[in-house]
Formats: sequence, C-alpha cells, structure tokens
Amino acid sequence: MVELLNKIAGAIWSMPLIFLILLVSLYFSIRMGFPQLTHFKEMTRLLKEKGAAEEGLSPLQSFIFTAARTIGVGNIAGMATGIYFGGPGAIFWLWVLAIFGSSIAIIEGTLAQTYKEVINNEFKGGPANYMEHGMKNKKLGKGLAVLYSFITFISLTFLMSGVQSFYIVQGLNEAFGFKKIILGIVITACLGVVIFGGIKRMGKAAQRISPIVGTIYVFMSIIVIVLNITKLPSTFALIFKSAFGKDAIFGAIFGSALQWGIRRGVHANEVGIGTSAVTSATGTVKHPVQQGLLSGLSVYIGTLFVCTTTTLMILMTNSYNVIDTKTNKLVYEGAKGLEYGNPFVSNAIQKVIPIPNFGNIFIALAILFFAFIALTAFYLYAESNLAYIIGDKKIGFFLLKIGFLVSVFVGTLVASDTIWAMADIGNGLMAWINVIALVLVGNTGIKVYKDYKKQKDSGITTPIFKPEELGMTDVGKTWYNK
Repeated sequence: MVELLNKIAGAIWSMPLIFLILLVSLYFSIRMGFPQLTHFKEMTRLLKEKGAAEEGLSPLQSFIFTAARTIGVGNIAGMATGIYFGGPGAIFWLWVLAIFGSSIAIIEGTLAQTYKEVINNEFKGGPANYMEHGMKNKKLGKGLAVLYSFITFISLTFLMSGVQSFYIVQGLNEAFGFKKIILGIVITACLGVVIFGGIKRMGKAAQRISPIVGTIYVFMSIIVIVLNITKLPSTFALIFKSAFGKDAIFGAIFGSALQWGIRRGVHANEVGIGTSAVTSATGTVKHPVQQGLLSGLSVYIGTLFVCTTTTLMILMTNSYNVIDTKTNKLVYEGAKGLEYGNPFVSNAIQKVIPIPNFGNIFIALAILFFAFIALTAFYLYAESNLAYIIGDKKIGFFLLKIGFLVSVFVGTLVASDTIWAMADIGNGLMAWINVIALVLVGNTGIKVYKDYKKQKDSGITTPIFKPEELGMTDVGKTWYNK
C-alpha cells in the first residue's frame, strides 16, 4: 500500500506542478511590484492592529493562527524529510519558494477577505469563495469551487491530519516512554475540547501558545548554531552546491533537491494550496489587503525562523542521512541508523547539550504544542470547506468534528511513510486546483491590492475597502455594511 501511495504522490508532485507554483509566484510578484519586499514594514505594522468582531478574530489573532499552522511538523520533521530525500540543497529551493511564493499568500489572503461570508455567526471563506464569485466564467468557477472544497475537506480530515498526530505521539513516546495508544486517546480528547469550543477558543489557544513555544524553539536553534558557528560557512557552501548539483556527493540528486525543497516548502508554509486563505478569512480588517500582507509575513516567519534554523542545526551537527529515491540507496550517512524525521533534529540538539535524553524531550514538547495548534487549524480549514458544500447545517459540522477526531487518533497508529505519502497526495491535489484557479481570478486580487497601495501612497494610514468604488458587486456581503 505504501509503495502505491508514494507513486501517486510522486506523480502529483512531478516537475509540472513544481514549475507551475514557481512561475505563478514570479508572475504575481512582478504584477504587484514585489509587495513581499516593498511592504515588509507595513506587514509588521499591521501586527499591532486591533479589532476582533463577534464573527471573527483580530488581525493579530488571525495572523498567529496562520503562522502557527506554518510553524509545525512541516518545519521540523518536514525539513528532516526534505534533507533525507532531497539532500542539503532542498532548503535553498524552499528559500526561493518563500521569497517569491509569499506573493501567492498575499493574493490568497486578499481574495479570501474580499469574498468572505458569515456562516453560523462566524467569518468563513477561502479558495472556494473566490473561485465561485471571483471568476468571470461562473460555471467554471462553481465547478472548481466544489471540486476544491470536496478534495480539501477529504484531504484535511482523512489524509493530512495524521502527520501532526503521529509526530506528537512519536515524540512523547521516545522522550518519556508513554504508550502510544494512551497518548493518542489523550491528545484526541484535548483536541476535541478545543474544536468543540469554536473559532474563538481556537484563536485564543493559538495566541497564547504559539509565540512562547516558537520563541523557545528558535532560541534553542540559535544555541546549537552558535556552538557550531565555525561550520556555518561550509554549511552554506554545501547548501548552494547541492542546490545546483555541484556537490560531489549530492550532485546526482539535483532534481530531488528542487522537487523536495518545493514539496516540503508547500507543506510547511502552505504556499499555493489555499488553506492559509481560510484563516485569513477569519480576520476582522478594514481592507482585504491588510490580511493578505499578514499572510505573506507568515510565510517568512515559518521559513526564516523555523525551517532555516532547523535545517542548519541538522546539517551543522551532521545529524542526517540522504537517500537516492531512484535507487532507494543511501548516498550519505552522517547519522548511522537514525530514522528521518524528529530524530534528525533531536540528535542535533543532543550533540551540543549532552543532558541525557534532552534532545528527545525538547523536540517532543515543541512538536506537541506546534502540531496541536496546527490540528486546530486543519479542522478550521476542513469545516470552512464543508460549510461551502452543505451551508449552515450544524449536524454536518458535528459529524465532521467526530470524523476529524477519529482520523487524528488513527494517525497516531500509522507508519510514518504512509502518513507522509497521504499528506503529500492531499497537498498536491489542492495545489493543482488552487494555483490554476489563482491564475484565472488573480487579476481581482491585484486590483484590490492596487487600491490599497493607491490609498497608502496618497497618505491614508488605514485604507478602507469600498468595493462599489472599484465597480465590484460580487464581494462578500459583509463589506457593504462597513
């Protein structure tokens, strides 16, 4: 079964999808004048904005929720996986994705806000909304919206949630020796309390937990890097050589570096799959671009502060192995017998802090908090897409909660190769539909962005979105009540 799943995932994540994501990222960057660079100061300013409404979160809460999702298993175990299958050069292509791909996140967040709705007294929105209402061809838009919602609902509920719960349980089992089935029950029960509490409880949980844990993790990463600082130049040289196939050892897997860098980057930072747009829609802002810019910032946060530091820790301490996916043989073995995933990272920490079992304990706790918040975001994504299909039917949301919790529990008992293959299939299918849709509806996002920029350039500190002045009559009803 796992071989079949890996073949399907490999076919989905072949070069056509890799180049599609990169080219669309470059296209939006050029069309908007690289706002991910020119508006970086504005992004950080927006973090101070307040204004949560009864139906949604404040911009800061929505940003933290989005960033919390992008700071999770994908940035820690995912980076280890990327190195294992793509070599050290994989991180370079993830940097490329972050720089250019943040433009996609800006467009997604802007469109999600533009077409958000109020369902069950909460802001809901995302790709399905901007596909249906933003496209000129309404039949095509509706068809893509239904297809995307169905695939995303299935993927997030049954294919992708297992990655998060698996690594929570694996980490705690390795660190403390707790039985996996008991851990699975406890984690599932705690998650149930949070998601049955609604979006406000989810947002508050993310706001309280993620900044603290994220800061501690980055601080630990910096300690490991500083204690190996003499290896930093050679590590960067290895990354760049491997990225372009110039390294003697990793030159033969250049294609894998590109594929796995983008593949793991999309999983870690959600670039192109549209899920971050769902959390963007929950924000209460005066102009859609405000939340769009914060979406772009979340890509930077996940990449620079977690993905990069995690990768440097692993490489600088030689805590990794690399496999050639074509021959299925190791081309490099720096940590003999070490399984890819959490062990790469915990071993890196253990090498510089030789307190017995410290690396396993630290990573187990970090993954616990990161992945738990990510699971709440996954549920929010699944619920939003189900809402698009069934509307405001509470019984449907109740059954979703039950199904989601069952999947989370089952994920704790499945093998890592299987859960990664399932997650990649779900991610890839969403990316294909969403990125193609963004090409068709992206001009609307660019139009809204230019309105924001025009107001800012004229000296307006806080631009106000007035869709009627832009000739837009199909945006979310909430904007006409401003």
